[in-house]
Amino acid sequence: MDTTARPEVSPTPRHRRTIAVTGSGSGIGAAVSRRFERSGLRVIGIDVHDAQVTADLSGPGGRAQALAAVTELSGSRLDGLVVCAGLGPQVQPTEMIAHVNYFGAVDVLDGMLPLLAEGEAPAAVVVSSNSASLTPAHEELLGLLLDGDEEKACACAADVDGATVYGMTKLALTRAMRRRAGAWGKVGVRLNAVAPGPVDTPLLAGGLEDPVLGPLIEALPVPMGRRATAVEIAAAIGFLLDPANSYIHGSVLFVDGGSDALLRPDSL
Repeated sequence: MDTTARPEVSPTPRHRRTIAVTGSGSGIGAAVSRRFERSGLRVIGIDVHDAQVTADLSGPGGRAQALAAVTELSGSRLDGLVVCAGLGPQVQPTEMIAHVNYFGAVDVLDGMLPLLAEGEAPAAVVVSSNSASLTPAHEELLGLLLDGDEEKACACAADVDGATVYGMTKLALTRAMRRRAGAWGKVGVRLNAVAPGPVDTPLLAGGLEDPVLGPLIEALPVPMGRRATAVEIAAAIGFLLDPANSYIHGSVLFVDGGSDALLRPDSL
C-alpha cells in the first residue's frame, strides 16, 4: 500500500461571471449594472464618467482604450456584454449620434468578441430602439453606416435631422447584429437586441425638452399607456443574457409597451 502523503487539493473556485456594460453611468446601462451586481455577477462599466472604465466611444481612440482596459480587467475573458451607450436624437451636431450609436457600438462588439469566445455560456445584447422600425428610411445614410464608412456616414448625418439619424443608427445596429449571427454562432457566442420604446431616462428627458422632438415623442401611441422604466428594460436584457435561454440568437425583443405591434400589426 502506498502510504506516501498526498497534498490536499482545494476545489476549483466557481467562475464568477463577468459582464461588460457600455453606457453604465446612467439610464438603461446603470439599471443593467445594478441588476447584475445584485445577482452576484462582476460588472465592468464603461462610460465617459462614473464608470470603472472611462472612455469616449465616439472615436477609434476611445474605443481602443475601452477594449484594452476591459481586456486587462477581465483577464481576457467575458461572459456577457451589453452595449447600451448612445446619444438621443436631440444631440447636436447630429454626426455625433452616428459616431456613438452605430460605430461605437459595432466596434465594441467586434473588438470584444474574442473575449466573449473565452467565456462561459457567453452572450451579448445591443440596445436598439423601436424607432428602428418606425422611422422612415434614409437609404443613403443607412447604406453608409452598414458599409462601415464612418467618415462618409457622419458627413451625411451632418445634413440630416437628429430623429432620422437616430432611427437609422438603430436600424443599422439591428441589421449589423443579425448579420453577425452566423459568425458569432460558430464560435459559440449568442448575440441579440432589445428594442425599447420611450423609457424614463435622462436620454428621453433630453428629447422631451426639445421643442420639435418633444411633441413627437409625446404623440407616440403606447397601448400600455405609460413609458417603461430602465429597470424593465434591464430585466429584458437579463433574460436575453441568461444562459438558460441558450437557443435565442440573432433575435430582436421589442420592449415598447406594444407600440410596434400597434403601428405595424402585420410585420414580423
